[in-house]
Parts: sequence; structure tokens; C-alpha cells
Amino acid sequence: MPVGGYMSGIFGSSPVKPLQDHMAKVLACVGKLIPLFDAIMAQQWDQVEVIQGEISNLEKDADKLKKRLRLHLPKGLFMPVSRRDLLEVLTMQDKIANRAKDIAGVILGRQLVLPEIIHADYQRYVQRCVDAVAQANRAINELDELVGTGFSGQEVKLVAEMINKLDEIESDTDRLQADIRHKLFAVEKELYPVDVMFLYEIIEWTGDVADRAQRVGSRLQLMLAR
Repeated sequence: MPVGGYMSGIFGSSPVKPLQDHMAKVLACVGKLIPLFDAIMAQQWDQVEVIQGEISNLEKDADKLKKRLRLHLPKGLFMPVSRRDLLEVLTMQDKIANRAKDIAGVILGRQLVLPEIIHADYQRYVQRCVDAVAQANRAINELDELVGTGFSGQEVKLVAEMINKLDEIESDTDRLQADIRHKLFAVEKELYPVDVMFLYEIIEWTGDVADRAQRVGSRLQLMLAR
């Protein structure tokens, strides 16, 4: 019997699956940013409102999963993964969904229009930010296998490669963010100053999605090193 199954049989249900379920819900929430920004660029505000509602509902679902896991997480010493590590990963995952909700809420509330000069770059930017969360999700989905192998062998190498790929994706988002900022700077005098302020904030928050996904990977990397 795998180590994870043995431990679960003695000490109760493994907390790994609920953590994976939470991350899957986070990814579903963040994935809605792609159609959200498509609708924003088309200025289809009714559709933006619909998608914002979907993002909000998915974030609430993720929040319920987070609270459930926190309430039922065993406090004993015999879990295959430390309680502290699990809670820290959970918190990092939760912040990803929170940021997606923030982005959608502010854009809808202000009906914030993105200048056409940044449309193409922004579509690539959002896609890569979602790619980062998807890659973090893949790594989290290997956690039960890591537990089963006692954090050793080929599985560790596989997850380490996934985390390296996540770092590469996050670097892509940094480059795209710099390009977008540069193009926005070139036209910002033609825009309302308050809108410019919010645009820069939305650009930063979109990048936060990838940054926070990378932090999930960094926490897994620490777990591998122990």
C-alpha cells in the first residue's frame, strides 16, 4: 500500500485531495479572466457583468473549500505533509482567486476601457497569467504522488521540472507587463488621469495572479527540499 494510503487509513482522510480540489476551483475562477478581458476589449459590458458574477461565485466556492479544509485539517503529528505547509499553500492559492475577483470588480465598477494599443499584448499577458495558475495546479496535483513516494525518487524530479516551468511562465508575464506599461505610458496623456491610475493598478493586479501562482510553486519547492 502507498505511504499516503497507509497514513490516511490510520490517521484519517488525507488533506491533499481537498487542497487539490481548492486549487482546481481557483484555476476555474482565474480562467474566467480570459473571456472577461475579451468582453472588456469589445466593450460588451453586459457580458462583463455576467463573467464578473461567475468569477465572484467561483471565488466564493473556493472560499468555502478553504474554510472546510481549515476546519477539518488534522492537528496530529502523523500527517504525511506538515500542517503548516498545507495551510501556507492553501492561503497562497486563496489569494490567487481573491485577486481575480478584485480585477473583475474594479473593471466592472468603473467600466474601465483598455486602450486599443495594448489589446493584443494584454490578451497574451492574461493568457500567460492563467497559464501560470494552470502550471501550479499541475504541480499541486502531483502532491499525492509525492506523499505516496515519501518525497523521493523520480516524482520529485518531475515536480521540480514543473516548478521550473512555472518560473519561466512567470518571467514571461513580467516581460509582457513591462511592454504593456511602456505602451500605456506612450498614450496616457490622452486618457483621463484617474483611468490611467486604475489601468496601472489593473496591470499590476493581473501580474499578481502569476506571481501568486509562482509562490505556490516556491512553497512546494521548499517542501521537496526538506
